Amino acid sequence: MPSILRSALLASSLSALVACGAIYKVDVYQGNLLESANVEQVKVGDLKDPALNAHLKAGYEVKQISLSIMRDDASLDHATLLELENPKYDPTKRRIAAAPLRRPVRKIRVCASQYLMRRISSWQEFEDSVRFFVDAAPEYHGHFLVLPEYFTSVLVNLAPRGLDSPAAFRWVAEQGDRVAEFLNARAREHQLYIIGGSTARIVDGQLRNVAYLHTPSGRRYAQDKLHITPHEREIWGVRPGQLLRVFDSPHGRFAIQICYDIEFPEVSRILALAGAEVIFVPFATDGPAAYNRVRFAAQARAVENSIYVVLSGNAGSLPTRDYMLHYARSAILTPSDFGFPAQGTAAEADPNVETVVVGDLDFTTLHQHRLDGSVRPLSERRPDLYSLTPRTPAEVIRVE
Repeated sequence: MPSILRSALLASSLSALVACGAIYKVDVYQGNLLESANVEQVKVGDLKDPALNAHLKAGYEVKQISLSIMRDDASLDHATLLELENPKYDPTKRRIAAAPLRRPVRKIRVCASQYLMRRISSWQEFEDSVRFFVDAAPEYHGHFLVLPEYFTSVLVNLAPRGLDSPAAFRWVAEQGDRVAEFLNARAREHQLYIIGGSTARIVDGQLRNVAYLHTPSGRRYAQDKLHITPHEREIWGVRPGQLLRVFDSPHGRFAIQICYDIEFPEVSRILALAGAEVIFVPFATDGPAAYNRVRFAAQARAVENSIYVVLSGNAGSLPTRDYMLHYARSAILTPSDFGFPAQGTAAEADPNVETVVVGDLDFTTLHQHRLDGSVRPLSERRPDLYSLTPRTPAEVIRVE
């Protein structure tokens, strides 16, 4: 086989690997190297070649020396094919999300945490408790990790002594940037999308309940809680946000609704009509009755909108006034039809233990259900009888 054809075949194969992320970069370098022996001389320092030395130092590996890929008189038409592997490539994670030939399958793997509230005595102890979940997600080849609502409230144990409950809550809100920087670094480190639960934040002088999305590229996006419970409003002075957002990622479109928000069907419908395929719901509830309100509402939203809903909650108790008891059963919920679990539950945790719920979401099945399911509530609405018009349309944000 002529060497130029071998090179073309190799280049084609490498291009496929680059496209799926296995190889970070491929360079074809032309220089004064006529045989592989010269490459070895450059490696050991007997021969100097500035361009190849720079590539080898950067971690490239010489795969092949080929002839006549292009005209270059200085190298007598020889070229060196160099490969740099992507150290962050996870072949198992890629296989989960990749589409087999001739079948446009899209899947993601989500990890929903069930965080155990506990007394802590240092910032390092808080980071260690969160790192358990952040390390578990890549161990199970997850694309998304969801943390609960107000999981940062454990930081109240580190607040200065003598503060009353509202002041201690506001002190926790002031630690928000530090929490966000920690989660941003973990998202980059593990190439994860982290829905960082929610935390109190001070926005324009007001206390808000804010969920942050941390992306593998190191970017951060916010979604405010839109509906504030009486407890949040009356005890802590939390105010509602205004914006509806749908995040358009390489793995699909998703939205975040914080706890009480999922109990308002209008919002979920607006998000679904804007293209959301998954709604992530960080929540915090104090007992089975409160949990069931969130759970049943989330299950209804999954059925009404042909959408996945992922719940992530806090467990255990926190020995501090106004935020003591927690009850959770984190879960991954689906529509109820053929192609999905009969109970509409893809996975769920045992109640009130610290754990991670892992499940795969198949968007091909979801969209097939929207087209020809046994019932199709998203497309069979009756706009001749009623309509839903948001005052502010959902903002679609492209995330990396």
